[in-house]
Amino acid sequence: MATIIELAVHDVRFPTAAQGDGSDAINKGDYSATYVELRTDAGLTGTGLTFTNGRGNEITCLAVTALRHHVVGRSVEEIFAAPVQFLRSLTADVQLRWLGPEKGVIHMAAGAIVNAVWDLRAKLAGLPMWELLATLPTEDLVAAIDFRHISDALTPDEARDLLDKGATGSAERLERLTAEGFPAYTTSVGWLGYSDDKVRELTRKAVADGWTAMKMKVGGRIEDDVRRARLIRAEIGPDALLMMDANQVWDVDEAITNMAALSAVRPAWIEEPTHADDVLGHARIARAVAPIPVATGEVAANRVMFKQLLQAGAIGVCQVDACRVAGVNEVLAVLLMAAKFGVPVCPHAGGVGLCEYVQHLSIFDYLRVSGSLDGRMVEYVDHLHEHFTDPVTVVAGRYRLPTKPGYSVTLQPESLRRYTFPDGAAWRDVR
Repeated sequence: MATIIELAVHDVRFPTAAQGDGSDAINKGDYSATYVELRTDAGLTGTGLTFTNGRGNEITCLAVTALRHHVVGRSVEEIFAAPVQFLRSLTADVQLRWLGPEKGVIHMAAGAIVNAVWDLRAKLAGLPMWELLATLPTEDLVAAIDFRHISDALTPDEARDLLDKGATGSAERLERLTAEGFPAYTTSVGWLGYSDDKVRELTRKAVADGWTAMKMKVGGRIEDDVRRARLIRAEIGPDALLMMDANQVWDVDEAITNMAALSAVRPAWIEEPTHADDVLGHARIARAVAPIPVATGEVAANRVMFKQLLQAGAIGVCQVDACRVAGVNEVLAVLLMAAKFGVPVCPHAGGVGLCEYVQHLSIFDYLRVSGSLDGRMVEYVDHLHEHFTDPVTVVAGRYRLPTKPGYSVTLQPESLRRYTFPDGAAWRDVR
């Protein structure tokens, strides 16, 4: 028995903006995390976070504090005896739900707490998160999913069938991952704030390091986007994959026009070509730019948004984010819906701790849900990993399986001390 006796939340911010890291067509800021610690009477601490982009992180921290009474005083066993009831206590809090519902700051705060609870469960079991999930009985996984509002797309029986079918051959797939690692692509070569010389230098280094799939940011002047795309294609050769990410900056017609100009460089996908909530717009773009797939999901707020994107045929690549939605429980729903609709999952991993998170999700998806690596890769962004006690290991463009118990997002004590805002500082007008 392990009872949660304290919730601590930290406003953690890293100075990434000055170097241009993380810059795209819309976003430029200091990569930040609302970082949650759940301390127990058993001496173990569960950790979780949600990623933000600088100013405003203090608001998510306040939202975590507003939800703390739903978790403090409860045992891990009690929570997982009724996981959907616990999930709804956070996502459907009678008063706070009004601020969403099930989206935005409250939902992201819920995700940080939910992930911390799962981290605690994995640590108590002595297993890395991917292994905990992959070895849970089908009924336990299904019991963790809230099917309300998605049962027209995925029923509990369909989820059971997918998970039971996915269990076949799991041991052989694990042997393959152990030997080869999980396929990855790098976003670190093509941030929009980088000069052409820096893009060329980073691309050459990535090729030398064994990367065969890379992503660039687009959404500036189309002439500049085309020039940079040709630069990268010339460096990586005709066979490597080159993904593009517009970060929502285009209108629907603009996206279609711009992708016609960029199609000669043979994009492997176009990511977030328009506003994240525009399901019909994504569907129209997908039809117009085919066979180039449309990818999205990093800011899709909840399982209902993913349901609509999949039902509308609006996406060819599902990019669920580990903490934008309400943590592991909601991610399970998205993975299973994507499997039912035959859409590969390549989770979003740009941000603090997201690579650490999503490696576990993709490994579980392969071992227990999809059973396939076709079209599946994990994003890799090469910064901030040194701040974690269990950082990702990527060799020659492939993630190696994490082996330490938990969800891999526990910060180094010194990093937590150095980069946590002091009391009151978060309220000043800082970058």
